[in-house]
Amino acid sequence: MLIDGLHHAATLTNDTGRLHAFYRSVFGARITLDREEFPGGRLSIVEFSPGAELNVFQIEGNTEANRQRPMFGRGRIDHIGLRAADLDSFTEIRRRLIAARASDGFVTDFGPTLSVFFTDPDGLEGEVLVLNPDAEPGRHNKPGTPSARFAGDEGLRP
Repeated sequence: MLIDGLHHAATLTNDTGRLHAFYRSVFGARITLDREEFPGGRLSIVEFSPGAELNVFQIEGNTEANRQRPMFGRGRIDHIGLRAADLDSFTEIRRRLIAARASDGFVTDFGPTLSVFFTDPDGLEGEVLVLNPDAEPGRHNKPGTPSARFAGDEGLRP
């Protein structure tokens, strides 16, 4: 294969500071660029890990960040998927998402991966995935299949 991962996704916001605070507190992200002199507005880069970034644009007069549609009705880019480094990282991110009220914490068992969805402060939907240590080779589960590993921990939810 010629590609080994996704470098970045780009999003629009009306409040760069709020978005930075969310991604810092939940994901431990770093802001590696923040330029207000970007033509028409502000450009920043939220780095999750080397080579995994969210490019954030705050453009004066642009109202696209106000729009949110249901899943699969959002245009060409529906949501972003982030890969957790390991199961412990996934568990900690999930805990932080719940604490930030950005996720209900439901973990889907897709077979090869576990997944938790979240919504950032601008309404951008994201997903955090990790390799499933309990995966059975060749087994793929449908969306909404609950993870047995995370069943019964509803006490985490605020």
